[in-house]
Amino acid sequence: MASFDMVVVGCGGGPSEDNLSSYLLKAHDATWEDGIIALEAGSGLGAMARLLDSHPDAFAPDPSESETKGESNGFLTTAAEVYSRIRCVPASSPSRTWHEWRDNVLSLRPCFRQLLPRHARPSRPRQRSGSLRGLRRGPAKLVYGAKKTLEGVASIFSGDIWPKLASWADAEVPGSTLLLSPLSPDAAYTNVARDISVRMMPISHGQLDDGPYPCTAYFVRHDAQNREFLFFGDVEPDTVSPDPQNREVWRAAAPKIPDTLSAIFIECSWPSGREDKLLYGHLNPEHLVDELSALAVEVAGSRQRAHSRGQSNGARKKKRRNHDSLPSTQGVLTGLRVFIIHCKDDIQGTYDEPIHKVIAGQVRSLVEAKGFGAEILAVEQGMHIGASFAYPSLTSTHASLAI
Repeated sequence: MASFDMVVVGCGGGPSEDNLSSYLLKAHDATWEDGIIALEAGSGLGAMARLLDSHPDAFAPDPSESETKGESNGFLTTAAEVYSRIRCVPASSPSRTWHEWRDNVLSLRPCFRQLLPRHARPSRPRQRSGSLRGLRRGPAKLVYGAKKTLEGVASIFSGDIWPKLASWADAEVPGSTLLLSPLSPDAAYTNVARDISVRMMPISHGQLDDGPYPCTAYFVRHDAQNREFLFFGDVEPDTVSPDPQNREVWRAAAPKIPDTLSAIFIECSWPSGREDKLLYGHLNPEHLVDELSALAVEVAGSRQRAHSRGQSNGARKKKRRNHDSLPSTQGVLTGLRVFIIHCKDDIQGTYDEPIHKVIAGQVRSLVEAKGFGAEILAVEQGMHIGASFAYPSLTSTHASLAI
């Protein structure tokens, strides 16, 4: 049974601006009109308008749900209607430039029936003045995220690039539209929408002159069903990073796979063979499979420890620990779906297939060789990931993949 519905407004990693990471999410048992969570903020109204032109029923209510509840409304047909229902927006890294904030912000901002400009483009500040005037209407909106991320948002909406729209929630400035409220990188979950909470964990997105470039991974939980998926912002491999943090994320995820957590959204920006010095804080298939290997080890170890705890005889426990000191990872990720996102455009035209299919195919081959059992899927722009849609092949727009 699905816990979430997700529409992929954009899934690419650039540099083309018409397909950048942007995912609209709701609880499966809610309607789109109840409120939408936007994971990342790369693609905006233009991409949404094109999506609705080709798939006008993308935000239609589930027919079975409508019949059960006796409802016939909830059909969102325009980009403005969809974006007016955004309740919060998860984005994942600090903003040193307008592009980074647009591409990565996993802050959670209640927007309700307001629109927040997505591209804080310094060179053309007047172009969106109408949108900014609209943003000023209504009550202030809370923005949740890592402190460093929110400091970047505050710098953008400080009066230099955009009008001064943001202030900190614990020191509100009259007239602020955005109230910035940091999340703690601990085990706590924070409720952000009806039946949905998130847990934030730090990861690394490469190096800046003054140290690591911090980013974020989020566990997104359906509270009533106790089901989760894991969503990564930009991330570099632990084997390359001077500040490796991915292992802690895998350790937190391992006991939940696959019964509680059965889906991971993670970037693989580059195709196979990309040199480490050219990763720029991202993954290629070889490094992604190294990360999945680390996850497989954590899952196998977690299951071994759980099994040992279930043994009542101390001698048997000791014997099993000695015998199973290195548990097998064969098949341990069966039931887990890994969604590949944020693939960089093939601007040189190197491949005959779309780059996201190329990269997902490369990852799939490496995972199959390892025998982990995970299913590797290429996310496509326009895809609807939920329970009520046919998914005959990876070229399909709709997916019957429960998350």
